[in-house]
Amino acid sequence: MCGGKIIMLLIPTIIKEIETVLSQIEENQLQNIAVQLQNAKRIFVIGEGRSGLMAKSFAMRLMHLGATVYVVGETITPSIEEGDLLVAISGSGTTKNVAWTAEKTNSLGCSVVGITTNPESPLASAATTILHVPAATKYRRENELKTIQPLGSLFDQCAHIVFDTLCLQYSALTQVDHNAAFGRHSNLE
Repeated sequence: MCGGKIIMLLIPTIIKEIETVLSQIEENQLQNIAVQLQNAKRIFVIGEGRSGLMAKSFAMRLMHLGATVYVVGETITPSIEEGDLLVAISGSGTTKNVAWTAEKTNSLGCSVVGITTNPESPLASAATTILHVPAATKYRRENELKTIQPLGSLFDQCAHIVFDTLCLQYSALTQVDHNAAFGRHSNLE
């Protein structure tokens, strides 16, 4: 049972790390982003690697809530147009494809929400709204929060909770309840 005891000691530490990061994010900033999501004609999301998985899960939740949402790079994703919004996520803010897509989107006159640990990064520079998530990344920069977890796990966990919070705020703004969201859930499983 020694292994079980070790795991039980790690869970509170991980939860404390997540709480430390999320306590530094102001809910009114998330509310502002939720309003931007509501006002967007269409929503596009982009991320690479594990951040990309967080972006895709966010897109799926937004779809359940009735948003017209696309994942950049998928074969059915249309071109972005005026009135659309890009949500770009990169822990470091330096992921080339994510930063380039944010720059391109910005040059087309569309809004960009950049979610990153680094408010001085290329992604942050291209964003019209920056959500600073002060978690550790795989690079372990000097100013990053210390974590017991490997790579960017802390950032990924915090991004997931931030995205779920945005979806909760979005659903309140658009008055989409559980039953409406469930009606959009896949029935091909």
